[in-house]
Amino acid sequence: MRLLLLVRAYQVNGHMKAKLDPLGLEQRAIPDDLDLGFYGFTEADLDREFFLGVWRMSGFLSENRPVQTLRDILNRLEQAYCGNVGYECMHIPDRDKCNWLRDKIETVKPMEYSRERREVILDRLIWSTEFENFLATKWTAAKRFGLEGGETLIPGMKEMFDRAADLGVESIVIGMSHRGRLNVLGNVVRKPLRQIFSEFSGGTKPVDGEVGLYTGTGDVKYHLGTSYDRPTRGGKRIHLSLVANPSHLEAVDPVVVGKTRAKQYYSNDTDRTKNMGVLIHGDGSFAGQGVVYETLHLSALPNYTTGGTIHIVINNQVAFTTDPRSGRSSQYCTDVAKALDAPIFHVNGDDMEAVVHVCELAAEWRQTFHSDVVVDIVCYRRFGHNEIDEPSFTQPKMYLQTN
Repeated sequence: MRLLLLVRAYQVNGHMKAKLDPLGLEQRAIPDDLDLGFYGFTEADLDREFFLGVWRMSGFLSENRPVQTLRDILNRLEQAYCGNVGYECMHIPDRDKCNWLRDKIETVKPMEYSRERREVILDRLIWSTEFENFLATKWTAAKRFGLEGGETLIPGMKEMFDRAADLGVESIVIGMSHRGRLNVLGNVVRKPLRQIFSEFSGGTKPVDGEVGLYTGTGDVKYHLGTSYDRPTRGGKRIHLSLVANPSHLEAVDPVVVGKTRAKQYYSNDTDRTKNMGVLIHGDGSFAGQGVVYETLHLSALPNYTTGGTIHIVINNQVAFTTDPRSGRSSQYCTDVAKALDAPIFHVNGDDMEAVVHVCELAAEWRQTFHSDVVVDIVCYRRFGHNEIDEPSFTQPKMYLQTN
């Protein structure tokens, strides 16, 4: 029984020990129930063998797990719950959903990608990084709200969309604010790069040879949207639509949900598996703007549901200029999603493979259970709120680490 309680403690609170902050600035107290001594175990017990098996449970507690030493069990618990991913899912009351997640998290061996797959992921990361480097070099004084510090968002999104397409999704509606939007436009939704560069030079009309799809309404370049039929790694095609968004950050959330619902209605997608919404948030706005909570609570209403939205938080650990401890009362910016019993995957944004893994897992959850899921990419903002700001005025300790 003591060992069962230890496993349960890791499932519930292991995320508090996870290494999520790429800057290493966050200091969190480790819960007492993650300590062996809390259950009466000592160093002498580490090589004792134990059998774990509980009826109708998955993961470490499944009946078919072999006898293991306490040391092996503890090492695997640490790898599963206290590595570069922190899982919050034990608040979900549905046993089947929890068992499904435990099967994905508590695998016998840690997840690994093949060399070929890693090369594809790396290539996507390089495109993301070099896009920002080029803009920073070419237009040094221009506002672009770059993705530096959170570049793994791009390979994460691409792998998520590839996985979603494999699971039957044919169209994705995307909503996001300005942070990293140009990178998403160029590298995910495939807006022609020459059109983006033309807008930096003051152009608003399509460049030669392009149709009027990219003109927008005269708004600034990091508010515009576009759409594209994108080929996937699995050989399919998926329609991507990035909705235009003003400076009001989360104002686009209900628009994306409404457009997704309309696509489902007009395509007779009654089981809501072919059309999906993806919302990309900032950490400050996800916790602070009421429209986020209002949109979350539309998710299960019969006349508004879209069969689940995937929420990605670009958590650069600072809002406009506000530290988290001054901007919210909860441990995480994503705690509002617990009201929906949505699983939340916190991930260190510097671990590219971990970001890809949780993005794929989010797509699988959405297609399996048709409900919301949150991916919290904990990263940082290499420059200020925009590239003209001096961030060390408001976050001096953080920017000693980023520079």
